[in-house]
Amino acid sequence: MSPVLPQSAPRFAMRRHPVRRPATQLLPFSPAEPKPEAGALAQGETGWREESLKRPTADCPPPNFQTSPAPLVGMARLAANAPEAETKRKSAEKPEYFFLPVKSILNRCESERVPFEWTVNPYRGCEFACKYCYARHTHEYMEIDGGEFERKIFVKQDAAALLARDVTQKYSYASRASGFTKAEHIAIGTATDPYQPAEREYGVTRACLEQLAKREGLSVSIITKSNQIVRDLDLLRVIAGKSALSVNITVTTLKPRLARVLEPRAPHPDLRLAAVEELHDAGIHVGVSASPLLPGITDGEGELEGVAEAAKQAGAEWFFSGVLFLMPASARQFLPFIEQKFPKLAKQYREWYVKNGYAPEAYRKKMAERVLRIRQQFGFASRPWEGDRPTFAQTQLSLGWDAGEISGGLKGMRSCGAE
Repeated sequence: MSPVLPQSAPRFAMRRHPVRRPATQLLPFSPAEPKPEAGALAQGETGWREESLKRPTADCPPPNFQTSPAPLVGMARLAANAPEAETKRKSAEKPEYFFLPVKSILNRCESERVPFEWTVNPYRGCEFACKYCYARHTHEYMEIDGGEFERKIFVKQDAAALLARDVTQKYSYASRASGFTKAEHIAIGTATDPYQPAEREYGVTRACLEQLAKREGLSVSIITKSNQIVRDLDLLRVIAGKSALSVNITVTTLKPRLARVLEPRAPHPDLRLAAVEELHDAGIHVGVSASPLLPGITDGEGELEGVAEAAKQAGAEWFFSGVLFLMPASARQFLPFIEQKFPKLAKQYREWYVKNGYAPEAYRKKMAERVLRIRQQFGFASRPWEGDRPTFAQTQLSLGWDAGEISGGLKGMRSCGAE
């Protein structure tokens, strides 16, 4: 059985730093240009002037006017009062863990950009610290800076009991998207990795799988960068025998040193591929995601093809990849990282991503065509479970994770997995 999360614990107030709201532009001034001094704007320009500071009005208080911070509400208030979770880890670099009381674990996803109706995210935050992670914005819902995404990990309390209740009360075995003929789809791990190191201690993911293993006719998928998933092969076999189950393992590069730079605390690529092989040998439908594809970093000639070939040899049934999409919270972390680690690419990334979260359409189209050729070359299905599907009264939804849909799908996840 999974560890039992405490029902209650001493609560304390966490100190929070104010979070800057996304600006119209992430980098309003080029690094090569000096930032204007206060009051240096021309008289004809719109903006603050020194003179306006000297003449305070009701709307513009003087600089020394002190205002009280707005009270925290909702998820931010819960996070601010979340009790600290005990951990056996002794490393000085370990993150802070907190127990987060939540009202629900099965989160409705309304976006039409993604091929699932429900998400389950056992944790908030992720210790893998992937530099490009699109889910950093979920910490901002709690009034915590996105840079803390890998340093403050929230463990959702009573997740298993909540999931059992939510599936009973919310889940439908006949989704509207399928014309009421197939079960709604539950995606596990859309805004956090369900098998990050926290799972070894708190076991929330396994507790959730234990509940799903009691049901029949569900449609479930899991996405992770961790080989720790093989720990739960016993439960995965049970779920696969009763419901439609697919697993997606993310492998962005085969280069160990590059992977360590991009995904500092995620397992080695070889370990992830070994997990693909073990899942395949156990009869679990498994595929590989090479998303995101990073322009100028992981899109070199033969590099994506190498990941696909290794995935095929490991037994992956499908393969997909989509070009990097940067939300503002992610861009504030990723663009300075590019400046530091890949300075020759900094100008290109600024031009592409400062005003728009997407790479140029021409580049995305070129990469989508390349992914299509790779699938044809290695005989991959384009979607999870293309072809060999189990026959249930409620079958799995067709997950349209084609390369051209990935970047748009990630954008759609902004409204998903934020519970």
